[in-house]
Amino acid sequence: MRSPEYVVRLKPKQQSSLDRIVRQGKHPARVINRARILLMCHQGIRRNQIAAALALSAVAVSNICRRFQTEGLAVVHDKPRPGRPPKIFGKVEAKLVAIACSTPPEGKVRWTMRMLADEMVALELVDSITHKAVWERLKKTTLSRGSRNRGV
Repeated sequence: MRSPEYVVRLKPKQQSSLDRIVRQGKHPARVINRARILLMCHQGIRRNQIAAALALSAVAVSNICRRFQTEGLAVVHDKPRPGRPPKIFGKVEAKLVAIACSTPPEGKVRWTMRMLADEMVALELVDSITHKAVWERLKKTTLSRGSRNRGV
């Protein structure tokens, strides 16, 4: 059984918004592909041709067109994903980086992830935290813990 064809009709403002997403290239590849799908559907290109051109499945193309009918241009961007929010962000993250860049405790050459986690709990920045969570947050910064130059 064939899936129904969902007609995509874009308003000029929607079309220019999608064109901008594709041209800028600053968005994730998924977002750009979804914008391209909608633009190509609007031009009347068939689903299987779009799928072949973008190296996607025809079902993926149909799903985007179907979701466009109910969600509008919001279909282009990812929905928020479930999961626990990070414990370390904003000012707490800044304090973590400051601690990691500071001189390590007496008798230690450098801060370890476990020592940083313990220090954050001792300073009451967080109730509890694992060394893995500290490592994941520091990984997202440009901090180089192996560097001898501590920016001082």
